Amino acid sequence: MSSSNQTSQLPLKHLIPHGKLIAIGGNEDKGTYPTVRSKRQYYLNFFELGILKRVVSESGKLDPRIEVVTTASMIPQEVGPIYTASFAMLNCHNVGIMDIRTPDDARQPEYLARLLAADVVMFSGGNQSRLREMFGETDFLDTLTRRYYAEPNFVIAGTSAGAMAMSQHMIRGGSVPDALLKGAVKMGTGLSLSPPAIIDSHFVKRGRFGRLIEAVALYPKLIGIGLGEDTGVLITEGHLVETIGSNLVIILDGYDIVHNNAAAAKKGTTLSVENIKMHVLAKGNVYCMTERKFYVSKEAAMKAAC
Repeated sequence: MSSSNQTSQLPLKHLIPHGKLIAIGGNEDKGTYPTVRSKRQYYLNFFELGILKRVVSESGKLDPRIEVVTTASMIPQEVGPIYTASFAMLNCHNVGIMDIRTPDDARQPEYLARLLAADVVMFSGGNQSRLREMFGETDFLDTLTRRYYAEPNFVIAGTSAGAMAMSQHMIRGGSVPDALLKGAVKMGTGLSLSPPAIIDSHFVKRGRFGRLIEAVALYPKLIGIGLGEDTGVLITEGHLVETIGSNLVIILDGYDIVHNNAAAAKKGTTLSVENIKMHVLAKGNVYCMTERKFYVSKEAAMKAAC
């Protein structure tokens, strides 16, 4: 029986995804070159280390069909051309822009046909709640999810809001100054592409440790993934999390929490949580969400049969 037939007959929660998720923390290097007026010297070689190159290579094609979904952004007329130009620098010219603004747009046969033809679907940054509002309970999301579970080289990428929306229990906002006070993090429902994870973006630069700690305290069976800027994770088989890019990834694991007042505390009062584990992942490090273990490389994780 083919994997697609299996996918159509079994609940997705019982299957291992064959596709790939790439969640990016934001401000990914798209190929920035210094000018006379530049105050920063860019040493990162985009073509060697850039995340977008990894997005392309994971599709298994030199010039894959890429659809960029700008729904989360309120400035799609600016965001779309940036990605088109960035992928063109990687000799990828088969790029389309899906500026889906309403749930009715998401139900248009044209967009569904383009989704079925795509090798890579990339969600831009913006407001992650818009992604659920536009795509929830649509054939678009159902088709996206089923292709992710069935097709080994199908890639779903998302940056910033597009990364955060991959969670089932999604962070939709939160006050950094009020971090670690009950209610500082606002939770909602995401696209449920990665149910074991709660993903946050711009993590280190914007100081979002507190809100991810609260999110994990509220859902201690889930894994918190904090993405630094120009950094991401490649998630394969639904549970292997490999760090890609130039910065770092923070993993928060609440499985062994002993004391936790997150559920009972009143709004605005201080959280009290004992024994959250934290891991810091640099480029190439891997975290196994099923075994809740850190590995220095994907090879080490595979050797351990994670």
